[in-house]
Amino acid sequence: MQVTDLLKKDVMLLDLQATSKEAAIDEMIANLYKHGIVSNQESFKEAIIAREEQSSTGLGDGIAMPHAKTAAVKEPTVLFAKSKAGVDYDSLDGQPAHLFFMIAVPEGGNDTHLQTLAALSRLLMEPDFVNKLKEAATPDEVQALFIEATQEDETSDETEETEESTEEATTNEKPFVVAVTACPTGIAHTYMAEDALKKKAKEMDVDIRVETNGSDGTKHRLTAAEIERASGVIVAAGKKVEMERFDGKHLIERPVADGIKKAEELITKAVNQDAPVYHATGGSSQGSEDDGQYEKQSTWGKIYKDLMNGISHMLPFVIGGGILMAISFLFESVVGDDSQLFLFFNTIGDTAFSFLIPILAGYIAMSIGDRPGLMPGVVAGMMAVDSNAGFIGGLIGGFAAGYIMVLIKHLLRKMPQSLASIKPILLFPVIGLLVTGAAMYFAIGPVFATVNNFILNFLEGLGTGNIVLLGILLGYRYGWTI
Repeated sequence: MQVTDLLKKDVMLLDLQATSKEAAIDEMIANLYKHGIVSNQESFKEAIIAREEQSSTGLGDGIAMPHAKTAAVKEPTVLFAKSKAGVDYDSLDGQPAHLFFMIAVPEGGNDTHLQTLAALSRLLMEPDFVNKLKEAATPDEVQALFIEATQEDETSDETEETEESTEEATTNEKPFVVAVTACPTGIAHTYMAEDALKKKAKEMDVDIRVETNGSDGTKHRLTAAEIERASGVIVAAGKKVEMERFDGKHLIERPVADGIKKAEELITKAVNQDAPVYHATGGSSQGSEDDGQYEKQSTWGKIYKDLMNGISHMLPFVIGGGILMAISFLFESVVGDDSQLFLFFNTIGDTAFSFLIPILAGYIAMSIGDRPGLMPGVVAGMMAVDSNAGFIGGLIGGFAAGYIMVLIKHLLRKMPQSLASIKPILLFPVIGLLVTGAAMYFAIGPVFATVNNFILNFLEGLGTGNIVLLGILLGYRYGWTI
């Protein structure tokens, strides 16, 4: 898929009338709605505004790239708009924006679309190309510029790959740094920061390896050997990335926008080790997709990290639901269990509680198998609830779903490139759900339902005196104050 396949001529606005940021967003969204690209203007705008609240998508140099990934989008599209007067878009350099690229991606947009958007982001890093866009007067001229630039970009990419492979084989004398780029939606800024860091490093005669945490998952994952060899680490991110693997390294942590606009400063600091040494609170790492090897790490440390990822995402449901249920019990004692106040608070709290095990299992699986693991993990947790396998069944189901997804990725890794785009949208969800569901239905659910029922029956069989005695013994054993 080419950039011009997403950059549709009929939705371009070459004379944007808006004079304020919100008005410009509204005008572009209205045009997308008019052409049937989005099904709900309000829903799409909420997603756009939510992204803007993370950090402005006004990149500077007269360019803005508002973007969102949401179910309100029917088909992936890039709306190009141009304002002659300019719009105060809260850009990073404080200057008005003249060129706009509103990126609309449907929920579950496939890898091909995301790679195309990454290519678009990189093209906008070229000043000459941007200047030509400012002069373009018709949609045909805009598309012609992108066609020409795309062809040149493909040629330069082939040249760079050849140069990089030659450098990797012949030189270890240059300074070497590693970086991670990630923006909240993982659509545009992630790849613009990657490209800016690579280009600036080449100008500075510095070797660099950049990992991208985009909407299509983690690409070019840094290996333990690369991190060990690096003088410093750059994390240009607007969302959480895996940090524990950088323990003991000089680390610069900045917003993703700094990766685009302050690449030279970040690389200089990394090379000179002009940054604090990062100290992790616990060991955590994952395998490299590039070499199929796992970084050295304690097995229990990995299990603990995956478990805590599930628990940390589950806790808001526990706290929010628990407090509202406690309030409902207060109203029950005052006005009775048939009052609307009791029913209102109790229903909300109980609904939140019903998500505990699915969320726990889902985020355990996601920690192990990345984003493709989330859905099978959530389903495993729900099946644990339905089969009465309880908390333990959901926990085991989450780990099973995660490792099943790792196995599926490994088995499908050699698929032809032409079929790669169907993996995240078809093969991973269907195969992952089928295998995980079978494991829960035939093995994990029945086994842990039996275990769960045994524990419940045992606890119900304890009299009050025995429960108190058990509590005293546990308190004494672990040094609790009673």
